[in-house]
Parts: sequence; C-alpha cells; structure tokens
Amino acid sequence: MELLPVEVVGNILSHLGVARDVMVASAVCCKWRDACRRHLRSLSFNSDDFPRDMTTRQLEIVITQTIFQTMGLQCVSIHIDNTHEFSAAPVIAWLMYTRETLRSLSYNVRTIPNVNILEKCGMQKLEVLDLDHNTITGVEPSYQRFTCLKSLSLSHVSISALDLSLLVAACPRIESLALDVLEIVTSDSQSTMELTSHTLKNLFAKSVGVDKIILDADNLEVLHLDALNLDLFELNGKGTLKHLKIDDVSVTHLDIGDNTDHLEAVDVSNFTIVWPKFYSMISRASNLRMLRFWGVVFDDEDEIVDSETIAVSFPLLRHLSLSYELRDGLLHYSLQGSSPLENVSVLELGWTVISEHFGPWVFGMIGRCPNLKKLVIHGVLSEAKTREERQMLASFTSFIVCLMRKYVHVDVQFEYE
Repeated sequence: MELLPVEVVGNILSHLGVARDVMVASAVCCKWRDACRRHLRSLSFNSDDFPRDMTTRQLEIVITQTIFQTMGLQCVSIHIDNTHEFSAAPVIAWLMYTRETLRSLSYNVRTIPNVNILEKCGMQKLEVLDLDHNTITGVEPSYQRFTCLKSLSLSHVSISALDLSLLVAACPRIESLALDVLEIVTSDSQSTMELTSHTLKNLFAKSVGVDKIILDADNLEVLHLDALNLDLFELNGKGTLKHLKIDDVSVTHLDIGDNTDHLEAVDVSNFTIVWPKFYSMISRASNLRMLRFWGVVFDDEDEIVDSETIAVSFPLLRHLSLSYELRDGLLHYSLQGSSPLENVSVLELGWTVISEHFGPWVFGMIGRCPNLKKLVIHGVLSEAKTREERQMLASFTSFIVCLMRKYVHVDVQFEYE
C-alpha cells in the first residue's frame, strides 16, 4: 500500500463513495488522509448509513466536516429522510464550498427556510442535477444558467409550468430530462406545460400535474410517458424519435409528429388505443425492431391489431409482444393474410382473462414467424376457477403440448401471475 501514489488512493476512495466508508478508510494513515483531502472526487451521504439516534444537528456537523476536509469534489449525493429538517446555513455552505468543481449533484434535503439550489449551482461546471422533494420558484434565466448541464431530474418537486419552461431553456446543452411526480403550480383551471430544447434527447414524464404538454425538441430520441392524464400531448421535432414508451396514460389527443422513420421501439401498455389513429402515427416506421402492445384496450370493440398489417408495415421487426382481449369473431381477422413476420425471433403473447381463442391465436401467430427462436406465454391465474375456466386451461395446455412437439426448435417459456 505504501507504493501506491496518493492520486490512486484518492481514486480508490472516490469509488467507495459512501461518506461513512470514506471516513473510516481515510483514518488508516496520513497518506490516506492526504488522499481524501486532495484527491477525493465523489461523496455520498444518506441518513440510512448513520446511526438512527443521530440528531439533525449531529448529521449537519458530520456532513459539514467531511465536505470541508476535501478540496476538489466533483460528485456529491446528499439524501436525508424527512425526519430531519436542516438549517439552511450549513446546506448553503456545502454548495458554495463545492460549486467551483462540482459536476454532479443529487440532492434531497429538507431545509428551513427552503434553499434555492438553482441560485447556488448556476453558471458553474455542473453536468448532472438530481433534485428530490424540493420547491423551485422564480427561475431567472438571465443569470441562472446551467451552461454545462446535460442531465436534469426532478422528483416530487413543486414548480410552475413557466419556471419549468425557463429552467429547461436555461440549460443549452441538456440531453436528458426526467420529471417524476411534479406538482405544477398554476392559477389556471387548465394548465399547459410548454418545453423547448434543441439538444434534448431523452424525456421521461411521470405523474406530472398538467392538462397539456407541448414539446418542441428537434433531436428527441427517447420518449417515455407514464401515469399521465392529459387532454393533449404534442411533440414537434424533426423525426429523430427512436424509442416510444407509453404506460398507464390517458390522453385525448396524442401527436408525435408525422415523421417517424427512425422509430426502432414502440412499447404501449395499460392504454386505451384508437388503432387507426395510432397506426397512422407509426406506420412509416419501417425500421421498427420492437413492438409491444400490452394490456391495451381498443376504443372500438371491433378493432384489433392484425398480423398482416404488422408484417407488411414493419418488415424488420424482431421482437413482438401482444396482450389484449380476444373478442368473439375477431380471431380470424387478427390472423388474416399470408405475409410472414420474417425477422421476428422473440414472440410474447399474454392474457388477463383466458378464453377459448387464446390457443388458436398462439398457433396462428407462431405460424407467421418462420424464424422464431423464443416464445413467452404470459397469463393471469386466479385462485378460484370455475369449471369452464379449468376446461379452457386444460385445452390450452393440450395446445401447448402439440405446439412444442411441432416447433421443437422454439424455446417456450411461461410467466404466470
């Protein structure tokens, strides 16, 4: 250990990360203390890492002393549970002390009064900012600019739609934006969130309290919408979207633009779908590799996703996942046509309520996939079953036995809930 350069020791301590472990390791010898002081780059404070009987004041002192013993911190994570409310003064001191070198900040600290994180971190080298349980007010892009910020995550944050728009505009290099459970402060009965960024590539939005989202993002590649109730979602871009994921979303009008040529993955679950409109949005995605419709409900009872449309529209598709109710009279329509799903190697099919149509549907879908390598059957098994349900399950089991004998090259797997 004596032969290790002090810089290497500092790198080792930085990989430890957890402040408690760093504090113990730095007490080994003078060399390690010196490495901690001059070459430590990463520190993580979590209230769960410290004794539960530590008071709030003691936690403040430990964090303050540890941070002030370093000289060039680049990554700091401070997550304190809601049983502690820190004074604003020490928190401001931490931020001011590290602001010249800090590149990544993950912050979840309740303070009295609230600390304006944007004011303390703006116009510096910060590249990653993760704020949790915080309130943001009065964004001033004229002097609160994050010229190096590439990733912004806001979780359980209270902010107005205007301040959020100004904050995104104040990040000229932002590439990733995550909005998780946001309280949007507004005085209007209907709230609209408008975001504009020419560099944004990845957007995750979950439980955001607005009625309308309008996104202008020329270079967006990944869009993930989760647990939203919207009147409108509109994406204005240049057709760069590659991955679209929608889960548990209710939206009256969805528009991701006409140019979807670069779409590679579409994953839709727990969603009421108007198939003609949705298909018109993704029909040009000839490069689509993965398509998943899981637990979807069709707006029109006579609508269904037919394999012929999928085969013709998405010739490069490799992974296909389908789970929705097979209504009487629609099985033949879903399997009509003869175009093969030539490149599909993984097929996932599922039910929530098993019916007599599921077995023939599985057989028909496999017959359309000449190069299939893996089949995954998903099902929901209730504890109490009627005689009819037991018969259906027995019939389906017979179907699967015949299927496995015929398609011996296919790896068949089962996942039941």
